[in-house]
Amino acid sequence: MRSAPHTIVRLSAADFARSVKALADLFAEVVADGASLGFVLPFGQEEAADWWRSRQEAVAAGTLAVWAAHGPGGLAGTIGLARETRPNGRHRAEVVKLMVHPAARGQGLGRALLATAERAAAQDGAALLLLDTETGSPAERLYLGAGWTRYGVVPDYAAEPGGALRDCSFYYKHLAA
Repeated sequence: MRSAPHTIVRLSAADFARSVKALADLFAEVVADGASLGFVLPFGQEEAADWWRSRQEAVAAGTLAVWAAHGPGGLAGTIGLARETRPNGRHRAEVVKLMVHPAARGQGLGRALLATAERAAAQDGAALLLLDTETGSPAERLYLGAGWTRYGVVPDYAAEPGGALRDCSFYYKHLAA
């Protein structure tokens, strides 16, 4: 059974600053649920809030766009799009920190967030998107289903929240002009 649709909005710098606590709560929750997002346990709300606050300057500068998906229970998901600022890479961007709250999974929210970031990247002139994810994870199935191309796997690339090393798959997607 599908729940009520989520509202996805791009956070302005001011909205982002006001959303740090909710973003941190989501981040801590998905890491505790086993998502490999760059951190290992113990990982709590304060560490997650510090990480989000460290991104505030990039959001204000426009080099990092962050979207929040809100549903009946509050913040249900987020995704970021980091633009390359070096002159030889301004045609590309990286999808970062796609997170869906465990209670909101299986409802198409991950696909909706990814599509939102892809559309925004294309509108902003990006022709190439990149991302990485744990090999064999649900996120990897999402990216393959959305037309992304895996271009490599690095063994033992990163530790999952419990500390075990996992392989990482790297993806790209060319966007339509």
